[in-house]
Amino acid sequence: MKGLYALLVALALASAACKKDDNTPTTPTVTSKTETFTGTVQVNSSAIHNFTVEQAGQVSVTLTAASPPATIAMGIAVGTPANGACGPLAGASVTTSAGATAQLTGVVSPGMLCVQISDVGNQTAAVTYTLTVTHP
Repeated sequence: MKGLYALLVALALASAACKKDDNTPTTPTVTSKTETFTGTVQVNSSAIHNFTVEQAGQVSVTLTAASPPATIAMGIAVGTPANGACGPLAGASVTTSAGATAQLTGVVSPGMLCVQISDVGNQTAAVTYTLTVTHP
């Protein structure tokens, strides 16, 4: 009887030591950062702000405020900075008025990027603005 008991204990320990092989890949967690940029765009001019994307993921740009007037349409773009300029990425620009939801979104790779806000030809005076950029 002791032999049977010892065999059962050994089997129980052996089966407890076995672990199911779990080869399910894990998806890395993407942590979003939100940066707020403010400034003034002069007539026929633009402003550029750089930001660093640490991992691939979605970038969202929201023109949250621009005035005067509060309904002014501005150009916003996401691009790569070079020589003091911001070269827009393909399909990453829009003309928009300020609002509460993102006016420009897209998937980007890690690296240094920039957001540009510009007069699209309708300004008669300097415009103050607030841009929010959310990115990985």
